[in-house]
Amino acid sequence: MSQEKFARFLVRSDGNELREASSNEIVAAARDIMSRKFRRGASMTSPKLVKDFLSLKLGSLEHETFCVMLLDKRHRLIEYVELFRGTIDGASVHPREVVKLALAKNAAAVLCAHPHPSGVAEPSQADERITQRLRDALALVDIRVLDHLIIAGDEVLSMAEKGMI
Repeated sequence: MSQEKFARFLVRSDGNELREASSNEIVAAARDIMSRKFRRGASMTSPKLVKDFLSLKLGSLEHETFCVMLLDKRHRLIEYVELFRGTIDGASVHPREVVKLALAKNAAAVLCAHPHPSGVAEPSQADERITQRLRDALALVDIRVLDHLIIAGDEVLSMAEKGMI
């Protein structure tokens, strides 16, 4: 998005006067709005809404983090959790901890997500392996993995849409 489009947004200064919003203020406001849309009970049936939320939440991170969106049987959000934090090129994910969390929150399904700070949204072999391990582990307790999303800036790859889940 060009800088000219940002200049159209105004905010109130401490003195209650209107001024142009900075790009950081616009992004922060967008994150706040998306976070309000993703409160407990929000329906996660729109792939575009989920992708937009995750892109804003994770797209600018400079480290990997593994996130889980815990859903009820009607695919409504129970909770969004950033479960594991890693470095610039990896994060250790422990299926046991994901299963424990999903059971504790009484989830029927999960959406998994993590950023690729490299800017490349393609899944690695490690991404494919952990997705399969999570699917296997969660299936033992009747919890479905609906998708694993990889965020690279504003690009979001859905492993389910690619036929990998």
